[in-house]
Amino acid sequence: MITIKTDREIDGIRRAGAVLAGVHRGLRNIIKPGISSWEIEEFTRQYISDHHAHASEMGFEGYQYATCVSVNDEVAHAEPRKDLILHDGDIVAVDMCVDKDGYISDSCWNYAVGNISPEAQKLMDVTKKALYLGIDQAVVGNRIGDIGHAIQQYTEVENGYGDVRELIGHGIQPTMHEAPNVPHYGKPGHGLRLKAGMTITIEPMITTGTWEIVAKEDPKTNWEYYVTADGSLCAQYEHTIAITNDGPKILTSQDPEYDAKYL
Repeated sequence: MITIKTDREIDGIRRAGAVLAGVHRGLRNIIKPGISSWEIEEFTRQYISDHHAHASEMGFEGYQYATCVSVNDEVAHAEPRKDLILHDGDIVAVDMCVDKDGYISDSCWNYAVGNISPEAQKLMDVTKKALYLGIDQAVVGNRIGDIGHAIQQYTEVENGYGDVRELIGHGIQPTMHEAPNVPHYGKPGHGLRLKAGMTITIEPMITTGTWEIVAKEDPKTNWEYYVTADGSLCAQYEHTIAITNDGPKILTSQDPEYDAKYL
């Protein structure tokens, strides 16, 4: 069932999104060569606690952490690890959900570790732009397929990248994962029609190679996560947005100037 949110509910998600955005802004100063991905987890937990919120992923379907920290060819759902040290040239995606006063936000951001290659930088730039091209299609009267088509056209057709199929965006609130599904590929004019009051995530995962992914298991914890099937790099950016009569509104914005038209 898809729930239509009131202005009050959207404001609540925005407050949760402000905490989440604050984590991501803080991680810009944390992520550097030589730290472990566990230090990202520690910073995130402390920041969320200090802002009287809760890390929604902790305890969800057996997951024990506040963050998913995916490095280089890791696509999604990778655990933060004390023995995973970040090196100059790595790229790392940090995904998390924050619950504040019963309202949930979800956002992933990609970070460069030290000096990265032009290939890695282009991948990050294209993936971030793809997110915003998808957001631009999230308007009343459009369909889910319009969002996915805009992302797929830019990433796969125009740039020759892989656009991951198996992992997709989703509705959000009152739980982390609600209807509708929001694929990052599709046909324009197809799929569910978008209505004011829907709250969704758009979260393209884009690779420098194939769009196919494979499951991998951490032998220490038996946790399953995903990597690219061909070992290529993967980047991800994600925002939680509200669909309104005044256009799409980003509820997890980190940069009021950059996102001015969506606030």
